[in-house]
Formats: sequence, structure tokens, C-alpha cells
Amino acid sequence: MKKSAIALCKYLDSKKAEDITLLDLRERSTLTDFFIIASARNSRHAKSLADDIADEAYKYDIHVKSTEGKQGGEWILIDLYDIVVHIFTPDMRNHYSLERIWHDAKKIELDIDR
Repeated sequence: MKKSAIALCKYLDSKKAEDITLLDLRERSTLTDFFIIASARNSRHAKSLADDIADEAYKYDIHVKSTEGKQGGEWILIDLYDIVVHIFTPDMRNHYSLERIWHDAKKIELDIDR
């Protein structure tokens, strides 16, 4: 699953998502194994990223359990069971600061060239 999470991060990068973070929650939560947190330039970009990541996940035989927030596009959550993807506009990401809330989770270094 870790390889799939990393692949999805790289895919988001290819779609111009910004400031992509992968958190390993396996030792911290029973809800999910990984959080992917990424920023979009605006709500339209966020909605596009959400559509794209759902399609890409199917290539790894990962199915979408649910999607929340797509209507507004400021914070979109895509639940892929073992991976939860959070796509934020910059202001919302700063406001909710998930990295601060989950500061004790292991951050996985991504080999993303930018």
C-alpha cells in the first residue's frame, strides 16, 4: 500500500498539485494507513485533481469509498480506504493545518523533482 500511496503522490505532482505530503498513520490511527495532503491553485484545480486521483487509484485496484467537499472545492477528501487524500486550496490548508494536527505521524520523503 505504501508504494501505491507514493505513486499517487507522484501522479498528483504530474498534475501540478503543490506541497505534497505523505503521512504514515499506521502507528497512530486505526482509521487509515496514509494521508496524502496536497494543495491546488484554486477550487477548480482541486476538483480536477480529485477526479484525476480517483481515476488513477483504480489503476492500482484501489477503489473510492467516498468523496467529500467536491461541491465547494476548498477542501476535498477522497477516502480510498487505506489511503485518504486531502486536496486543499492554499488558504484552507493553512487554516486546517493537518500536518500540525498529525505532527507525530511519520512523514514519508517523496522523490519528486520540482
